[in-house]
Amino acid sequence: MRLMLFAATMLCAAADCDSLAKLTLKDTRIVEAVSVPAGDFKTFKGLPAFCRVAGVIAPTTDSEIKFEAWLPASGWNGKFLGVGNGGFAGSISFGGLAEALRTGFASASTDTGHSAGGTDASWALRHPEKAIDFGHRAIHLMTVQGKAITTAFYGTAPKKSYFSSCSNGGRQALMEAQRYPEDYDGIVAGAPANYWTHLMSNAAKNSKATLRDAEAYFPSAKLPAIQAAALQACDRNDGVGDGVVENPGACKFDPAVLLCKGAEDNSCLTQAQLGALKEVYGGLRDGKGKLVYPGYAPSGEAENGGWGAWITGPEREKSALFAFSTNFFKNIVHSDPGWDYKAFDAAKDLQAAKKVAPVFNATDPNLKAFHARGGKLILYHGWCDAAIPGQAVIDYYDSVVKKMGAKQTGQFVRLFMVPGMQHCGGGAGPNNFGQGTAPKGDPSTNIGAALMNWVENGTAPERLVASRQGRTRPLCAYPKTAKYKGTGSTDDAANFECVR
Repeated sequence: MRLMLFAATMLCAAADCDSLAKLTLKDTRIVEAVSVPAGDFKTFKGLPAFCRVAGVIAPTTDSEIKFEAWLPASGWNGKFLGVGNGGFAGSISFGGLAEALRTGFASASTDTGHSAGGTDASWALRHPEKAIDFGHRAIHLMTVQGKAITTAFYGTAPKKSYFSSCSNGGRQALMEAQRYPEDYDGIVAGAPANYWTHLMSNAAKNSKATLRDAEAYFPSAKLPAIQAAALQACDRNDGVGDGVVENPGACKFDPAVLLCKGAEDNSCLTQAQLGALKEVYGGLRDGKGKLVYPGYAPSGEAENGGWGAWITGPEREKSALFAFSTNFFKNIVHSDPGWDYKAFDAAKDLQAAKKVAPVFNATDPNLKAFHARGGKLILYHGWCDAAIPGQAVIDYYDSVVKKMGAKQTGQFVRLFMVPGMQHCGGGAGPNNFGQGTAPKGDPSTNIGAALMNWVENGTAPERLVASRQGRTRPLCAYPKTAKYKGTGSTDDAANFECVR
């Protein structure tokens, strides 16, 4: 009888989707509320029936935060899932909404207050409120209104709320834990761009170092030689020669071995190119020479989605990080479309970026409020990430331990470093562990499911299993790393143990 009453309630609520158009929410206008039948919608095939609510949130006169909430017409799992954005956002993440819908979550996503391409920040030029919307306000308000719409539709609030995203979405995730600890019970922050000002400054510094003249620029054709030299130096540090460095942070690689001994070709680097490469590995230093942001780890340089996309680009001034950093400094830091990366100066430009740091940076190690309400946080990062250095997330994790203590941090935070993985996925190592999907399935192979298991059952994840093309490898909770036991196939995670 209870099941029949529950089903009847769900059907009644789903049939009443249109009435949500009249819902009154603070600073919010509902544009559309319609029932979508099961089948194809937009570019997505075979979606279950759902209630689609589209709206605009305007917390300031210069804000126009578009968002959508998708609510399963039946089979709701009683939970809410926030969907994040990559890059400078600029569009609603419909793919994430569709994935959440298929898994039974009510969900919401936002364009963060502007419409533009992912590397375009022209919308922020002399629009500080739009910068705040992107920085942190839009995701928070999307969450508040998304959960309010969910409650109105089903007649009951979500039992648990989760957020899982990567890159800028990882920064959004940490911003939620730090600024708005009441929003989510569990958060997955992948490859977080949380030290935004320094990430962009490091990219500008690298652009200046590698692009300042034709002699310093090393093209993508030289990346295989660079990667081969790095692997030669460090691949077997974990006892297995498999093209993947388990812990690049411990890799002692001197790129000077690549210096051309004779005529230059793609197997070697000139002195100027070698200097530029060392800058990329070396990280960002302030005006006094102090290291303030880590460099990129060796290995994985030539993989698809690696340095060729993010750092060197198909040609000079065509890389993704060049686009991100120049857009950031032109439109947000200096409000000067004529700003030139060749003029970047760490001392001056880091100081200038400080004014927007509170808006963009999610670096606060004080997570006491999030912990106090029972929140759980899982971080992950690919060691070969060519967009955001893997060491950056370790630095943030260590700052939380320093602030809150190892024992308390261990009660609610886990970090998984992924050997051989590029930005959010891909790469030579096993790199599929449920990231980029809604929480579902086995907690040992799906990071979102591991988070839910921790939040709802109290089981903290100490080991995940990543896979790729029939090969599996354990991901160990930091600071542990995977070590081959010495027997059995090196393609089987069961033959590895997590050790310090």
